[in-house]
Amino acid sequence: MRKLIVFLLLVSFSKLMFSQNKPAYKLYNAKGNKISYKSMIKKMEKADIVLFGEYHDNPIVHWLQLEATVDLSKTRKLTLGAEMFEADNQIALNDYLIDSINQKGLDTMARLWRNYKTDYKPLVDFAKENKLAFIATNTPRRYARKVYINGFEVLDSITDSEKLWIAPLPIKYDSTLPGYVKFKEMLGNHATENSPKAQALKDATMAYFILKNKKDNKLFLHYNGSYHSDDYEGINWYLKLQNKHLKIITVSVVEQENVKKLDNENKLKADFIIVVPSTMTKTY
Repeated sequence: MRKLIVFLLLVSFSKLMFSQNKPAYKLYNAKGNKISYKSMIKKMEKADIVLFGEYHDNPIVHWLQLEATVDLSKTRKLTLGAEMFEADNQIALNDYLIDSINQKGLDTMARLWRNYKTDYKPLVDFAKENKLAFIATNTPRRYARKVYINGFEVLDSITDSEKLWIAPLPIKYDSTLPGYVKFKEMLGNHATENSPKAQALKDATMAYFILKNKKDNKLFLHYNGSYHSDDYEGINWYLKLQNKHLKIITVSVVEQENVKKLDNENKLKADFIIVVPSTMTKTY
């Protein structure tokens, strides 16, 4: 009886201590089971491509991206790539990586996101220090804007040199994919039939440049907004169109009031789901 009382007291104390803690994040697999960071890295090590989804303003995800990159580099040769760099900025990015230009030069020559210095510079500098390729995978936004307004047909009128910065035409597109349906619904009355096509152009282009620059003996680690790979759609869908045998690991992030259990609606978003408190501070 005494042992039972001691056990119950220990359990109660543990629950009390956990409730008083403020975990910054919890990791889950697709089914909603808690997993360790080490387990996630072990799975990633065996992949051909990792699509590391993020909320662009979430500091926890940016930190985990850097930590995962460092740890994966210990066991795998890496190629890095990101949505946050557009394909026509590749030369400037390459020049920075080989020290032909400094940070001020990169600021001048490339269209860097406003949170570049806090959230993406550490990744680029890691590539620079370790002589890793870093691929600008996204389509220049001006072409996404054209498609958003006028559809894919407008891309037929751009020059051949400009077409080098987007996925080869014609762009395959499935308007029934849930992600594109949700995107259209999110825009409400502002949505048109062309609205999700701009997203599809980005997804197709990122997949194209990932595959174009992927080496057989290297893991391609790609950073992108989670909505570009959630539910195994977006970039993942276009990658699988080209090669259904690719081993792709996806990561997503969600915000919940309670991080101790993955909400049902967030299950199956990705192979690994990072849950952060909805009160988490933003980087901008």
